[in-house]
Amino acid sequence: MKLNSVFPFGMSIRKRDRVCSGSTIDDCENLNHSNSIRFARIFAAVILVFLLHGCERLAGEDAVVKFDETKNTDTQTESKKRTFVHPGIAHTLESIEFTKSKLNRNEEPWTEAWKLLSESRFASLSWRQQPRKHVERGSYNNPNIGASDFISDGTAAYTHAIHWVLSGEVRHARKSAEIIDAWSSKLESVTNHDARLLIGMAGHQYCNAAELLKHTWNGWAIGKQKQFELMLRNVWYPVIKDFYPTANGNWDASMLQTMIAMGVVLEDEAIFDRSVEYFRKGKGNGAIRNYFNESGQCQESGRDQSHTQMGLEFLANTCETAWSQDIDLYGEADNRLLKGFEYTAKYNLGFDVPYRRFKSYEGRYDYKKISKDGRGRLRPMYEKVFNHYHNRKRLHAPFTKLAMEKNRPENSRHVSLPWGTLMFANQPASFKENK
Repeated sequence: MKLNSVFPFGMSIRKRDRVCSGSTIDDCENLNHSNSIRFARIFAAVILVFLLHGCERLAGEDAVVKFDETKNTDTQTESKKRTFVHPGIAHTLESIEFTKSKLNRNEEPWTEAWKLLSESRFASLSWRQQPRKHVERGSYNNPNIGASDFISDGTAAYTHAIHWVLSGEVRHARKSAEIIDAWSSKLESVTNHDARLLIGMAGHQYCNAAELLKHTWNGWAIGKQKQFELMLRNVWYPVIKDFYPTANGNWDASMLQTMIAMGVVLEDEAIFDRSVEYFRKGKGNGAIRNYFNESGQCQESGRDQSHTQMGLEFLANTCETAWSQDIDLYGEADNRLLKGFEYTAKYNLGFDVPYRRFKSYEGRYDYKKISKDGRGRLRPMYEKVFNHYHNRKRLHAPFTKLAMEKNRPENSRHVSLPWGTLMFANQPASFKENK
């Protein structure tokens, strides 16, 4: 008799009852008994392995699959606890629908703001992206090897994504994906002195575009999405993960806005939490308690007003993403960000403000008086912040309001996230009443 038994993992045992060639019946019986014991041991071992394997699978059902074993980072966790909201960086489905309803009724300021976006060069379907394998940005943008292209293409990708979600014209979704895919398929490195700053400034727009496409359009191929995610993990994140504590605070702030956005796109709790914790308690100049003192004076107020407003906007973008994910960073340190916006807006509107000598982290920068450099050149960034503190929280923000009104509708000029009036004007508090 022959027994063919197939066991787990592809193991098979054949011809258990083999013909005995021993010299005596006892020899044959002993051999058969020995074979029986051997078979029993093998069977028991197989069952044990099967049980252990099953336990491991049960224990590891929530484990996160490695994204790339050849380029691992420290951001992977054994389990995922947070449920991320999607889309959930700068815009949610509720806020998008709110803007669409205003456009459908031809209401202002949304209609004028929409016209501004639609006629922008960044919304052109003939836009030609310029991806590079290696991008460099040196100090003060010298050398500039693909750095400006990286920024401009990010603005275009974001602009087309916004056009898509508001108009429903799929050709804009395709264009946005085309730009993202071109960069994610080619970029291998971002280097030189300003590499961290460059990824921080531009990365936020790419992440916003990708988030909108992934969760509002079924035409972006899964493989292309994964390709973008690998670029975030393997090219961008290693550059920005440790911030730049001693640099002027807008550096840290730029990295915060992109890191928290990456956390949402990737659904990576470790990356997301790293940005939140640094915003709250980081040692560098970009952390909320280090970038502003209690009066709202900024670490860079004594440097110039352009960089001060950059840092303010980057931190506001960070707060908006956290808010989309049900975390209130806007209110951190007794609404310190609002104090910073009010102080800076007031000074740039021509009013006097108090100033106290400000030494930065580790004393690298020591600004003894407030700077008039760039005073009066308001960055188109106030709409989002006024919307939060006034419309959502019912807080007084008079100088932020005046600065916002001077820039309506907000455009794409010298700003990290353009089209603020279109996407943030007069939103109802009911989006987040349960905060």
